[in-house]
Amino acid sequence: MKSFVEYSSDSDFSIHNIPFGVTVFNKEYIGCCTRIGDQVVDLATLHDLGYFEDIKGLEDNVFEAYTLNEFIELGKPITNAARTRIQELLQEGSILSKDEKTIADAFYDLDKVKMMMPVHIANYTDFYSSIEHATNVGKMFRDPENALLPNWKHLPVGYHGRASSIVVSGTDINRPKGQTKPADADQPLFGPSKQLDFELEMAFILNRNSEMGESISTKDAEEAIFGMVIFNDWSARDIQAWEYVPLGPFLGKNFGSSISPWVVTMEALEPFRTASPKQEPAVLDYLQFEGDKNYDINLEVYLQPENGEENLISESNYKFMYWNMTQQLAHHTINGCNVEVGDLYASGTISGSDPKSFGSMLELTWRGQNPLKLKDGKERKFIEDNDTVTMKAWSEKDGIRVGFGEVSGKIIPTL
Repeated sequence: MKSFVEYSSDSDFSIHNIPFGVTVFNKEYIGCCTRIGDQVVDLATLHDLGYFEDIKGLEDNVFEAYTLNEFIELGKPITNAARTRIQELLQEGSILSKDEKTIADAFYDLDKVKMMMPVHIANYTDFYSSIEHATNVGKMFRDPENALLPNWKHLPVGYHGRASSIVVSGTDINRPKGQTKPADADQPLFGPSKQLDFELEMAFILNRNSEMGESISTKDAEEAIFGMVIFNDWSARDIQAWEYVPLGPFLGKNFGSSISPWVVTMEALEPFRTASPKQEPAVLDYLQFEGDKNYDINLEVYLQPENGEENLISESNYKFMYWNMTQQLAHHTINGCNVEVGDLYASGTISGSDPKSFGSMLELTWRGQNPLKLKDGKERKFIEDNDTVTMKAWSEKDGIRVGFGEVSGKIIPTL
């Protein structure tokens, strides 16, 4: 496939991608969109002009909505048909390629739009599914010889997070404050977090509702997953370390998480399927699955001090995940928990075995013992005020590149 829209060979947004997002056009109105190269395409306008008129189930202009939820809820037979139609329209020689007026009305340069939250997230769950990350944390905080807790290889550990504080890329995050208890203190202290961290994660978004009592099997899970985003689950390590026993993360996590604005469909990621790490011992029946359920997605993390250069500090890959998405969703619903359109499920920090692939400052600096040296000669144990963290994600194989763009967030001082 070749598009009539020109873009560089290393663009995340090739004609093989066709992601979905929501943007403000001309500072005037909000609508659903897609992207090819550095062109953002107004899907509501294409719908008004009849470019989707023969897709059954897409008679109403759902692209006029302020989120993708209404479109996603139509289900894969319709959303996949819409994506395929867009792909056809963007090819050389298509009807759209010759429609100069529509191109003028519906195509926008990237710097002329403002990306919004792509979905309304009703519920958010964060998993803990990288064995390397869980092992590293276990070595630091517990017994190095028994780093993994007894349940870890038997179920995808997770917790219910805070949906209201998930924000789109480019949104500043205030340094959180709360209780901490330094090792040399007799009583807890109150103040801004001194160990603020990022967590390199990916997340998937659901396209369906279910009833209480209903479970989604590993076999049916893929039909319920619309697509993925990059996810930075900011973490205040010192607050979390004091509060998490016995019920887990709370103030150390709920102050903010950042997502990339483009939702990349699972269909676009199909060429990049790969096998998951071998699971031993064998999992229970409801967590068993067939076929390749993981994805080869390259991940990078950059740290940029105020008025400084970007520093590449981590290179990882989503394929390291021990628990895959189908298992996560199956476990989440096996007790009858109902789910909703737009629900977001994050992977947990993604780390590989190489120290350069660790997905958090906690691991990269080994709890501050080995500070990172930046290009300007300064050091970082954790994230400081006015630091910007940017994560990038993409897949590439046989000349096909599909990427997510980036998620970026700046830490600003405590309110």
